[in-house]
Amino acid sequence: MALRKLGKLSQKSSVLFLCDMQEKFRPNIAAFPEIVSVAARMLRAAQVLDIPVIVTEQYPKGLGPTVPELGAQDLRKYSKTCFSMLTPEVEEALRAVPDLRSVLLCGIETQACIMSTSLDLLEKGLDVHIVADACSSRSQVDRFLAFARLKQSGAFLTTSEGAILQLAKDAAHPRFKELQGIIKDPAPDSGLLSFLQGPLLG
Repeated sequence: MALRKLGKLSQKSSVLFLCDMQEKFRPNIAAFPEIVSVAARMLRAAQVLDIPVIVTEQYPKGLGPTVPELGAQDLRKYSKTCFSMLTPEVEEALRAVPDLRSVLLCGIETQACIMSTSLDLLEKGLDVHIVADACSSRSQVDRFLAFARLKQSGAFLTTSEGAILQLAKDAAHPRFKELQGIIKDPAPDSGLLSFLQGPLLG
C-alpha cells in the first residue's frame, strides 16, 4: 500500500522561498505589512536553523526592490519575469542543496507566482508548504481560492509558527530559545479567519 505523503518538515532537507515582496506591490496587496512581517520571521528562523533561502523579485526595474522590512538586504535576489520562482538560476541553486525534500513558500501573489512556483515544485516531486499567514494577493477571492486550489494539488497549508516548530522538532534543540523569541508574539492577523471558517478547507 502506498504511503500517503505526510508533509513532515526537516531542518536539513528544507529551503525557504520568499517571493516578490517588492515596493510597488505595497499599496495594492491585502495585509501587505502583516504578510511581510510574518515572512520576516520565517527568514529569521531559517537563518537560526541554517536553512537556505531563495529570494526573487518580479521585474525589479518596474516593480522596485524587495522591501527593507523583510530583512533580506544581504541575500542574493533572483530577478524574473515569469510567474514561477523556479528559474534556471534558482534551479541551479537548489541543486547545491543536498537531500532537498521540502520548500516553504511565502510571498505574493498567491494565485500567480505562489501558485506557479508550487505547481512546478510539486511536479518535481518536492513537498510544498504554503505559509498561509505569509502569502497574500490584491483580491481576497483570488487568495482564498488559490489556497484551496493549492491544497487540491497536494501542497500543505501551514502557518509560520507551525512551520517553525515542525522544523525545530524538539524544545531541546540547541537554538530553541532563539526560535522561541521569534514566535513568542502571535503572528499579526492578515484576514485568514474568514477563510478558515468557510467551506474551502474541507
